[in-house]
Amino acid sequence: MASTNTSPAPRRAILLPLALFAAFALVPLLAHLSDDRFLMLFVTRIMIFAIVALSLDFILGYGALVSFGHAAFVGIGAYAVGILAEGGQAEGLVAFPVAIAAAGIFALITGAISLKTRGVYFIMITLAFGQMAYFTATSLSAYGGDDGLTIWGRNSVLGADLLSDDRTFFYVVLAALGACYLMCRMIIASRFGRVLRAAKQSESRLAAIGINPFGYRLTAYAIAGMIAGLGGAFLANHTEFVSPAYMNWHRSGELIVMVMLGGMGTLHGAILGAAAYLLLEENLSQVSEHWRVVFGPFLIVVVLYARGGLTGFLNSLQAGRRKDD
Repeated sequence: MASTNTSPAPRRAILLPLALFAAFALVPLLAHLSDDRFLMLFVTRIMIFAIVALSLDFILGYGALVSFGHAAFVGIGAYAVGILAEGGQAEGLVAFPVAIAAAGIFALITGAISLKTRGVYFIMITLAFGQMAYFTATSLSAYGGDDGLTIWGRNSVLGADLLSDDRTFFYVVLAALGACYLMCRMIIASRFGRVLRAAKQSESRLAAIGINPFGYRLTAYAIAGMIAGLGGAFLANHTEFVSPAYMNWHRSGELIVMVMLGGMGTLHGAILGAAAYLLLEENLSQVSEHWRVVFGPFLIVVVLYARGGLTGFLNSLQAGRRKDD
């Protein structure tokens, strides 16, 4: 007789991401009822950074690869869109694949070198590659240099200006976020994902059964780079502007904070972390320009007392409530 798994932990693992995506899907309706265009644009920004944070969590949470140059992939994706637009190519079916491929190739080349190292050396070399990309972008005087590059309109789709409509753009980003989430879940549940997680725990055990994790890690690093490049392409369309600041190491640090805040190794935790970070940034920065003075202690409290980040905190609340019942 076939059994059905109804244990609370798998249910929670499904309910939270479903609740997140349902909440995102309701935003255009709320924005329409409240006649608040900013709300939809702001949540679109949250979903774009959720795509990027999810890509970082894929290698950080499941592969223990602490990349301090992850923002470089975002910037490369954004600059691919910007440079093509500057050259008169605004077709999204060209710009988006180019952005993803450019970020993936950069990830493949830099990953092949970076993954020869471990620990703090890996962090430092990814930081060095990220800063190299940043300073390259600042030297591109033909594309704005330090001042950045303005894009005169979003990408078209088969010649139609579909993405110029904020609501359509919102749902395209939401669909992309859902697709990236499902793809990462499928990869992690596959044999490839099991090897990646096993390498995180013990390389020597993998070596004992004849598996070299280098190829798996490099593939995961390239996949993460491509997803982040997709996020960069969306960011360029969202802001209609590209800046070297997208690649700065500060941005890489913020992405790591998003993953930690939401809970490493959960995927939906990265989405939750991106949403929480940007909501706090938006609200606290209206109170004071020194909003990080408040955010820093908050992050310390989360790290010390909420094991598993906000996802772990929500799970513990549900577990406690069930215990009381």
